[in-house]
Amino acid sequence: MPGLLGIRFTEVGADFLGATMPVNERTRQPFGLLHGGASLALAETIGSVASLLCIDAQRFMCVGQEINANHLRGVREGIVTATVRPFHRGTRSHVWHIEIRDPQERLVCVSRLTMAIVEKRNGG
Repeated sequence: MPGLLGIRFTEVGADFLGATMPVNERTRQPFGLLHGGASLALAETIGSVASLLCIDAQRFMCVGQEINANHLRGVREGIVTATVRPFHRGTRSHVWHIEIRDPQERLVCVSRLTMAIVEKRNGG
């Protein structure tokens, strides 16, 4: 999905990860605004990658458990920027705070993502 939507990772910091996504025909709803589902796909993508960077991927995998979002402002064009920061990084779950901003850096969407950290079983 990241490739289909044009999601690109742009920053890695000590306690954050950044990514961008274009607002275009692939990410707009019929009224010409950024689709809420596209915002959630961006939020879950960046949060999932953040969790992956925090685990031993040889022994564990991370899977989305819950996501919510508040859509605060419509966007018709340009590039939106997402930043993810941790609320909680435990051994069995991670909770992430994601902010999505428009090209003028106005808040477009806030999301909270919970990732379950599960031990890999034999064969997968």
